[in-house]
Amino acid sequence: MTAYYQLIQRDIDAQGRVTAHYRSTDLAQGAWNAHEQHMAPAAGIICEELNQFSPREGMRIGRISLDILGLIPAGEFQIITQVIRPGKTIELIESEMRVQGKSCISARTWRMMTQNSAEISGVEDHQVLGPENAPIWEGIYQWPGKFIQSIEARSHERRAGKGIVWLTTAYDMVEGKATADFVRLMGLVDTANGVVSRQGFPMKWGFPNLDLQIHLHRAPAGKWLGLETVQQYGTDGIGLSSAILHDLQGPFGRSEQILTLRPLAK
Repeated sequence: MTAYYQLIQRDIDAQGRVTAHYRSTDLAQGAWNAHEQHMAPAAGIICEELNQFSPREGMRIGRISLDILGLIPAGEFQIITQVIRPGKTIELIESEMRVQGKSCISARTWRMMTQNSAEISGVEDHQVLGPENAPIWEGIYQWPGKFIQSIEARSHERRAGKGIVWLTTAYDMVEGKATADFVRLMGLVDTANGVVSRQGFPMKWGFPNLDLQIHLHRAPAGKWLGLETVQQYGTDGIGLSSAILHDLQGPFGRSEQILTLRPLAK
């Protein structure tokens, strides 16, 4: 097994709407349920479709907003992608993942015009120590599911609730196709919710995320994703995982995940 997904076929209708048919492999297996996909590669395969959807020179993705509408079943599914707000300098793209006619992920993406803004550029997020010489973080493998087992994690510093973890994977997103850097890194971002858990194992509370919001002030590059993550639990059953996103060149964006906190069955 060399990839998280297998492409079955891709269809384009007269209005330019693309329907891609995929099958998940065991590598995409989730952490909360054995029969579901992990949200990280599911977001990655949506980004694979976005990356090749009606590409336009001088435009790039600036924001991806994914809502998780329910369990993401393993097996065959479709991703339907279309433009819902066309424009010369900005456009809004909608992607929907469906399994047997039922929507399980809804995503909206702003693709934006690029131009040379170097004279006013400035970033307040600071570069962090990279994965070089960082010890392998074995703690991530306490999570069940084959997706987590498929990634390499390294960390110089982390604790419950806060830390910096670097991730990479040797597997492609789609079988038989080289994975673009953007797709590879976006397919790891959702893991931010599990790298600084405020609880030890075995956990007493579940904290699945209902969404994944990604904002990109720079196009990412390379095979390593750095997650500078903070996880916070409120007092009324709602939490938040927030991360500054890094590649080897420095910070390139941020992610947010809203959490539903629920006691686990004993």
